[in-house]
Amino acid sequence: MSDQTVIDTENAITEEQVTLYLRKHPDYFVKQPGLLADLRLPHASGEAISLVERQVSILRERNMDMRHRLSKLLDNARDNDRLFDKTKRLVLALLEGKGLTDIVDSLYYSFKNDFKIHYTTLILFADPDSLPKSKARVEPLSEARESIGQALKNNKPLCGILSPKEVKYLFPEHSQNVGSSALVPLIHGNSFGVLAIANRDPNYYRSSMGTLFLSYIAEVLNRQLPRHLP
Repeated sequence: MSDQTVIDTENAITEEQVTLYLRKHPDYFVKQPGLLADLRLPHASGEAISLVERQVSILRERNMDMRHRLSKLLDNARDNDRLFDKTKRLVLALLEGKGLTDIVDSLYYSFKNDFKIHYTTLILFADPDSLPKSKARVEPLSEARESIGQALKNNKPLCGILSPKEVKYLFPEHSQNVGSSALVPLIHGNSFGVLAIANRDPNYYRSSMGTLFLSYIAEVLNRQLPRHLP
């Protein structure tokens, strides 16, 4: 009896073998309809359900998951369409600007009303007396290097939580309310300014997020603003 038990144990079919067989023969239960009807599975309610009912339940759950994914994709597509429309309007306004004041006003208006950006700062490095008045700040390059020198050296967009010194320079009137920021140097041969935006939420602008939009607007400004600067 003991020997027979050993033999049976050694020859026992494992769960993995059963699973592999059923995967290779998905029509197995079609040939064994009686067995399919006899199979019962536990349910969250505590009652046993048939395999067919369980399969229907799984398919229903997968269907719901796919619907949620599709809905999310559609939402993202609509968001991208809206972003594209806003960006197009802004770029056209920047290209149609007849002077420095028009360009700067279009930028600030779009960022505030279309993109709902909390705080916007455009700083141009020049002599204040050499430029017409606008919403852009005109500062010496030397002061900018003291406060945001590292960002200017990198010549790349920067996102995240900036140092108190950087925030105070970029957003002096709102430094206490700024949570996170994004900035990009403006370059035409040499650095001639910086564009910065900020949000009250510390997690809104993160170092891991993309800066494609800000870089794109900066590229347009790099081509439009220098013709209006000394």
